[in-house]
Amino acid sequence: MTMSAASCAPHSEHDLVRHSYNGGMSTAPRLEAAKRDWGHDETGCTVLHIDMDAFYASLEVARNPGLKGKPVIIGTGPRAVVSAASYEARKYGINSAMPAARAHRLCPNGIFLPVDMAYYRMMSHRIMHEVFLTVTDRFEQVSVDEGYMDVSAALLEWGRPSAIGAWIRAQVAERFHVTCSVGIACNKLVSKMASTNAKPDGMLLIPAARSAEFVQMMPLRGIPGIGPSLEKRLNAWGVHSVAELAQLDEAALTRATGSPAAARGLWAASHGLDSREITTVREEKSIGSEETLAEDTRDMRVVCGLLRSACDEVTSTLRRKGLVARTLTVKLRFADLSYQTRSFTMERPTDTAGVLYPECVRQLKVMLGLPASAESATPLPKTIRLAGMSTSSLSKAAATAVQPSLDDMLEEADNARGQTSQARLHDAEAALDAVRRKFGSKAAQFGA
Repeated sequence: MTMSAASCAPHSEHDLVRHSYNGGMSTAPRLEAAKRDWGHDETGCTVLHIDMDAFYASLEVARNPGLKGKPVIIGTGPRAVVSAASYEARKYGINSAMPAARAHRLCPNGIFLPVDMAYYRMMSHRIMHEVFLTVTDRFEQVSVDEGYMDVSAALLEWGRPSAIGAWIRAQVAERFHVTCSVGIACNKLVSKMASTNAKPDGMLLIPAARSAEFVQMMPLRGIPGIGPSLEKRLNAWGVHSVAELAQLDEAALTRATGSPAAARGLWAASHGLDSREITTVREEKSIGSEETLAEDTRDMRVVCGLLRSACDEVTSTLRRKGLVARTLTVKLRFADLSYQTRSFTMERPTDTAGVLYPECVRQLKVMLGLPASAESATPLPKTIRLAGMSTSSLSKAAATAVQPSLDDMLEEADNARGQTSQARLHDAEAALDAVRRKFGSKAAQFGA
């Protein structure tokens, strides 16, 4: 079943079906041949994937109807990248993560608007709560503009999954003046691929018995999680489509990928299989911050300043959420838009910038091949465009046991309040949080 607007007002197996969020602008390949009637047997098709169409740009048009039909591009400034674009803008070859300067050259008459995340998140919250969650609480939001829904219990009231999908699309259009596409299938993988091929403003049902047939008509990149690197590796083994992928057994796929887990995931995906369940509460995987410089630089002090600010912002978020982190990752983007990351796992988890920042500086020097003794005035060997850091391996602070070291015990004994330096850092930075809450986020800064 396919319905258009006119017809209705690799470290684990799961890694292969993850997808990154790109600001409401899907770059997954679509096949026109896939957007057809696959049959009307909805038995077992209790998973819906709902994906908003060009969400950021559509929301801008919704609050300014004068933009309707015009090429709207979200992302402004000489150093910015495109976060989203209307379908009219995409006809000019504009895609997400493209430098805004290039988008200006491709579409000089485009309407370029700044990213308004507060507005987009607010509208996302309203759509999810006022529409999606009124159908069922078995809803998994995976980004600001998409999510999965398990409608098995809701069928007692609604009868058919397609009736739910049609109602959702009509409600979103009527209440919020934006459109969404819906994929209906027996699992998350196929429903996600179905919604992608239903775009824009459509609905596609893939009967359970035809899941493998549907998936196997796709190019390799049609499977969420297969990126350029994995595609190139599979191409080297003579695999250029999902149909060819499905011809290989797990042993051959293990040799091709070098990973038994990736091989299992690829084999399952190529046969339209996916055992993941709807997860209603998503565990936070990482917290990070990064910033693009107004001008490229080789000044270590400038780059360290960005890292210090990122550490301050990230640890403030960790404390607010009651989390601690064990792993930090430093990210650099260079003048040629290539990027490099380096991760380091600490012996003990932390939520303080005073601990993370010095380690970020150490990792920065390692990444750029500088000696540990390099001073802040040392010119960097590569020109930096963006710098940032993130934390992962997160856990609840209250439930995380930290084994004190001998130094900690000696420090506690010597300190009048029985505190370690780590504890004093935490208390000092928590005091900064209180100042910011009262006087604004820029009222106090973490000092190097």
